[in-house]
Amino acid sequence: MFLPLTLFKYIFFSLFALFFLSACSENGIDKLNKGDTLSVITRNAPTTWYEGPEGLAGLEYELVQSFAKKHQLKVSFKVMDSIEEMLTAIKENNNHFVAAGITRSDNREDEGFEFGPDYQQVQQLVICRRGAERIPKKTEDLIGLSLTVIAGSTYEETLKELKDDHPELLWKVETDADTEQLLEQVWKKKLDCTISDSNIFSINRRYYPELLMAFPVSEEQPLAWVLAPEWSGLDSAMEDWLDDIEASGELASLMERYYGHVDNYDYVDISRLKRRVKSRLPKYEALLKKAAKKSGFTWTFLAAVSYQESHWSATSRSPTGVRGFMMLTKRTARSLGVTNRLDAAQSIDAGARYLKKILDRIPESVQEQDRMWYALTAYNIGYGHLMDARLLAKRKGKNPDLWVELKTVLPLLSKKKYYRTLKHGYARGIEPIRYVQRVREYQQVIDQLTGS
Repeated sequence: MFLPLTLFKYIFFSLFALFFLSACSENGIDKLNKGDTLSVITRNAPTTWYEGPEGLAGLEYELVQSFAKKHQLKVSFKVMDSIEEMLTAIKENNNHFVAAGITRSDNREDEGFEFGPDYQQVQQLVICRRGAERIPKKTEDLIGLSLTVIAGSTYEETLKELKDDHPELLWKVETDADTEQLLEQVWKKKLDCTISDSNIFSINRRYYPELLMAFPVSEEQPLAWVLAPEWSGLDSAMEDWLDDIEASGELASLMERYYGHVDNYDYVDISRLKRRVKSRLPKYEALLKKAAKKSGFTWTFLAAVSYQESHWSATSRSPTGVRGFMMLTKRTARSLGVTNRLDAAQSIDAGARYLKKILDRIPESVQEQDRMWYALTAYNIGYGHLMDARLLAKRKGKNPDLWVELKTVLPLLSKKKYYRTLKHGYARGIEPIRYVQRVREYQQVIDQLTGS
């Protein structure tokens, strides 16, 4: 007995569809079992993955952990140094995907790279230094300036396209530095300009306030994870997850944590401090003196630290979620018995105790005032990074017990050739130098104005 042709076609195409969907499923999330480990390539940078005072952090780190949690997977991060290295590795089916702030571009898709869903929009910006002799306003103004971008980047793609209309446009590519380091070189006047994604610039201009956005060289472009060919089917699971965290507000919360306040970051000048010594400090002076008596610090030192942290505002909040008068993280506050980080009395007392704990951990070989600067460094970037800097000082033949020598190696914690050899990886090493200097300057002003 033969089946009717219509019924035969129905059964054939149904079986074909079932086979096709099953094959797709095998390439997707169903290919992983609960408890399996996602192997994810990333880079060590403040916009992606880094070790902060409270442990691992970074937008890419948080997003990957969220995706893994949804599917009850573990995560193993593999840190690589350059875009070229990451893209080469993933194209060869090494690891599952790259989560490193990679731009989805036509050129990369033409080269066969598979992308997950877009999760952030950025724009390429020409970044120069405020006060420079020449500030470019359009592409032709870049001709004759020293311009460097990282190798294998979409910045390089953009410049090649611009060169079609501006043949005299020249630039250099850097294979052993990242965008953050090139921004630092512009700030130090070693380069006239570089190109940076807008999110990277937003984070870094807090540390290098003289950096200036000259003009954009692209429209907005999406960031997305790059999938290994063998795991291209994960894009469907990623889209479902992204829809979920957008609907729940989790994505907006993460963006707020890492980028929400960067435009408002302000280096407070001495004149503003002088005004606030009169207008704000009297309200908290008794609490600071009480905490100082218990901890052994001077009250003006605690006043200087808290001014650096919150400008003497009990309700302050940073992009990374630290809050209150002494800007405590949830974890630190909990460990110190703080029930309300916005309560100035609790925050001041806990902040002083936490600083004292750090101070007591500083090696005894570090003497006198230097111990205080070391404690502030650890308070700012974490004790692990302080120990890395001491190790690096030894390697450089410097005395790791002297602040004057340690501060010469701290900036190296943000340079690849050094941080990749250290236990705790990348750190914004220049920030604690400024942090310590500001606290010292603030304390001198407060001492003078209060007669202490």
